[in-house]
Amino acid sequence: MKKIYVDADACPVKDEIIKVAIRHNISVLMVCNGGLRPFKNNLVKLVIVSEGADEADKWIYDNVKVNDIVVTSDIPLAANCIDKGAFVLKNNGLVLTDINIGNILATRNLMSDLRSFDPFLKGKNKVFTKADKGKFLNSLDNLITQK
Repeated sequence: MKKIYVDADACPVKDEIIKVAIRHNISVLMVCNGGLRPFKNNLVKLVIVSEGADEADKWIYDNVKVNDIVVTSDIPLAANCIDKGAFVLKNNGLVLTDINIGNILATRNLMSDLRSFDPFLKGKNKVFTKADKGKFLNSLDNLITQK
């Protein structure tokens, strides 16, 4: 049975994940450094990892299995989970695969380098929209129902 692992600290679609998981009767592990309240539904487990950079990412990577679903915007974590045979979905609904992850990782690294040289590029993230939320819901539902 597939599980959904959520890099939950800054995830804007936690409520949507829970709704879809309940509809499909699939377990969800919300992994974070703290600050989230436990969830009322037994399908949703809160996993609190120790403080520190990338601790949630490490826990997800160590526990994810083939055909599980990982929801994250962390591109290096996504690449590692894809290598383990997991499905990876960004918060905006983009499904990351072994076909597109190389270009996405290269772009991420390039933008990181550019931001380190130009302070005016810092903090210019794309706004999360209702359309992103709708695309996310469709993508998650498709990942759960595919064989």
